[in-house]
Amino acid sequence: MNLKYFFLRLIPLLAMLAGTTAMAASKEEINASVEQAVAEFYQYSSAGKILAENASGMLVFPSVIKAGFAIGGEYGEGALLIKGEPVAYYNVAAASFGFQIGAQVRSQVILFMNDQVLNDFRESYGWKAGVDGSVAVATLGAGGEISTETAQEPIIGFIFGNKGLMYNLSLEGSKITKLDK
Repeated sequence: MNLKYFFLRLIPLLAMLAGTTAMAASKEEINASVEQAVAEFYQYSSAGKILAENASGMLVFPSVIKAGFAIGGEYGEGALLIKGEPVAYYNVAAASFGFQIGAQVRSQVILFMNDQVLNDFRESYGWKAGVDGSVAVATLGAGGEISTETAQEPIIGFIFGNKGLMYNLSLEGSKITKLDK
């Protein structure tokens, strides 16, 4: 692929993502969306609900938009919940290259299972999944249970859409940045 073609594909994607950030949601809008996403998450995974109740913190991105045509990107806004209450607001963004076409919307929940990993996340600037912390993406086994190995990880991620939990997806490379709200 020549460089000119590459940048011609990149410009519309960047414009789309910039437009998304320009229409940033208010705290109230994010809180309402987060509350709905948490209810859906609990509906999809009773095991995830039990883990969330024992987590030190729960980062919820109710609507992460991913789009691409050879070059892709994603963006979403959410809140960090501690004991069920929003304490800070964040965005998630990522870029990808390779064969891809289309768009999707999904929700992401990241559980910080102990105070140390939660504090490391909160003290970072521009936390990047896979670099600043390894996120074990949960998949469900028979009976809707999460594997014992995954349940013991310090950071556990869930990705779901309107049809339930999604499989074979990754949070690696996603950059999470605190918002001033």
